[in-house]
Amino acid sequence: MESRAADLVQKQLDAYNAQNLEEFLSVYSEDVEIRDFPSNNLVYKGIDKMRERYGKLFKDNPQQHAQLLGRIEQENFVIDHEKVTGRSNGKEVFAIAMYETDGAHITKVWFKK
Repeated sequence: MESRAADLVQKQLDAYNAQNLEEFLSVYSEDVEIRDFPSNNLVYKGIDKMRERYGKLFKDNPQQHAQLLGRIEQENFVIDHEKVTGRSNGKEVFAIAMYETDGAHITKVWFKK
């Protein structure tokens, strides 16, 4: 049975693939932190910055799609392994995304590319 955390992560993945920016952002907290893994360096913070970055990403890559290769869930953490295709540059990307939630929203994301 999926957790609430996994439900939030799945909702954002589905919205990402539909390129529905507002639905995608709806599961993130206003002060969401996006961090690099393993350095834990802050890449950016806040829903407005996220809107700007993902709005451009969706516009520049209209055929982009993230395929879920695997998911691990524990309490309020979810780790996804994804394959991203359909990018304008033609490159496929394999990524790991780690999400922390507060039960209602995703509050932190760590990306390893």
